[in-house]
Amino acid sequence: QVQLLEAGGGSVQAGGSLNLSCTASSDTACMAWFRQAPGKEREGVAGFVWGGRLTYYEDYVRGRFIISGNRAKRPLYLQMNSLKPEDTAMYYCAAELGDCVWGGSGGSWTYWGQGTQVTVSS
Repeated sequence: QVQLLEAGGGSVQAGGSLNLSCTASSDTACMAWFRQAPGKEREGVAGFVWGGRLTYYEDYVRGRFIISGNRAKRPLYLQMNSLKPEDTAMYYCAAELGDCVWGGSGGSWTYWGQGTQVTVSS
């Protein structure tokens, strides 16, 4: 069982930045960030593979968000820059021990954090 703890959410004005972190209780193969806005389906944001340090970004955050992990594999970070009101959502960290499936709503991911709220005002 892997436990995930997110931190770093908050409120910011459009154009501002926030840095989220996700700390796993044990080693994982890959981790990712997903988000869900009120009334909308959960969607992927970015992903990270510890072996090879590969990254994945959805088009709507590429160039603005940066996902990274430290050498000890914990925690995972999501640096969010040039934030827009449409980035407002609950952000969830997810982890897998095996295969990592990117994109979509993350239905195949096994471990999830409780989420951290990000609010961007115009």
